[in-house]
Parts: sequence; structure tokens; C-alpha cells
Amino acid sequence: MTVVFRIVLIVASIATAYFMLKKIQQSKVKIEDSIFWILFSVMLIVLCIVPQLADFMAKLLGIKSTVNFIFLFIIFLLLIKNFLLTIKMSQLGHKTEELIQKIAIDEKLREKE
Repeated sequence: MTVVFRIVLIVASIATAYFMLKKIQQSKVKIEDSIFWILFSVMLIVLCIVPQLADFMAKLLGIKSTVNFIFLFIIFLLLIKNFLLTIKMSQLGHKTEELIQKIAIDEKLREKE
């Protein structure tokens, strides 16, 4: 892993963590929603600071290039986050439908009175 690539990843990770912390401070993002991004940033920084760890994990998985492992790692984590967001959106959709139905029932009951 080249020094330039490591520096770019570290800068991007710090920027991501800073952005999320700023959004938490402004009350625009819940803490539990930003934990993923902060941990994601920390993991990338650790992999950049200790490239031997990334080399070891790449070799363990049979990936010849450490950079390819890093990209695979990032893609894998983003796919997990996407999956979790899909589940959360589905749950919110169900809650919205239930609330709409309850409001409609309440309005019908008020009309009858």
C-alpha cells in the first residue's frame, strides 16, 4: 500500500468522522446512526497506520494486493450498511402505514359522533 494511498484514506476517514461529529453536534443525525461511520473511519485509519494488519488479512483471504483488500473491505462494509438501512426503511414504512390507518380510524370515529 503506497504512502499516498494511505494518506488519502486517512484524510478521508478523518473528514468523515469530523463531518459526522459536526452533524451530531448540530442535532441533524442521531448518535446511533453515526456510530457506523465513526467506527468505519477508525477502522480505515487503523488499517492505514498499521499496513501490516491489512497485508496479513489480505494474505489470509487469498487476496494478492493489499489495496484490493482495502477496497473489498470498504465495499463489504458499505453493503452491510445499505442492508441495515433497507431494513430500517422497511420498518419505518410499516410504522407509517399503521399510523395512517390509526388516524383514518380516529377520523371516521369522530365523523360518526
